[in-house]
Amino acid sequence: MQRFSGRRILVTGGGSGIGRATVHRLLAEGGQVVAVDVNEAGLRETAERAAAEGTAERLTTAVLDISDESSVQAGVAAAIERLGGLDVLVNAAGILRSSHTHLTSLEFWNTLLKVNLTGTFLMTREALPALLASGSGVVVNFSSTSASFAHPYMAAYAATKGGIQSFTHAIAQEYSKQGLRAVCVAPGSIDSGMTNNPGLPADADFSLLAKLSPALGSGFAGPETVAGVIAMLASEDGAFVTGTEIRIDGGTHM
Repeated sequence: MQRFSGRRILVTGGGSGIGRATVHRLLAEGGQVVAVDVNEAGLRETAERAAAEGTAERLTTAVLDISDESSVQAGVAAAIERLGGLDVLVNAAGILRSSHTHLTSLEFWNTLLKVNLTGTFLMTREALPALLASGSGVVVNFSSTSASFAHPYMAAYAATKGGIQSFTHAIAQEYSKQGLRAVCVAPGSIDSGMTNNPGLPADADFSLLAKLSPALGSGFAGPETVAGVIAMLASEDGAFVTGTEIRIDGGTHM
């Protein structure tokens, strides 16, 4: 399939995990992609894989800190100039941290909000004029099953993901008449760098985490599982999907 031939795409978090898998899926389907991340080494690995797969000529990588307004402003402007416009924004970048809520510091709380929620807002705000100019722009944001289901020790993280869902619904409505679609993916039970080390407290009660096993298959799915859904949502196959979230968790939260 070449659903993204001629489409101009910006992906955050492109240096690892689901972000990287999304970059490669969209490149494989013909997209022109700018992948950004705060992790320069991770971006090099993404570029190396693209070279091995013969898609490097359609990939540009750049270091960008989504939590820093000036970095976002400069980085998005450079990406749009490089691509000659923008059709799709995938806000995959984010962090996962865990703690007992009663021991959560304000710094801890604000760090999660700054990266996950504010970062998503800043990227979207800066990209919106170009996305609207395309006439059929798409924003794919990252929520989580944590936004709707109880994941203990992750109250701050869950709050950011719930905020992203609400933000996505709002912009989907606000810009619908200008051709913009905005959707969320809500991954759960996905094997990515973030979920491999969620930083649970040393005294965590693991009986509270019993419902984290998918009903399908024998374990967590790979990040390419989410990348495939993103490719559907961002393509014409998802043309009638907006203002909602798609849960991708193998039935963990049925």
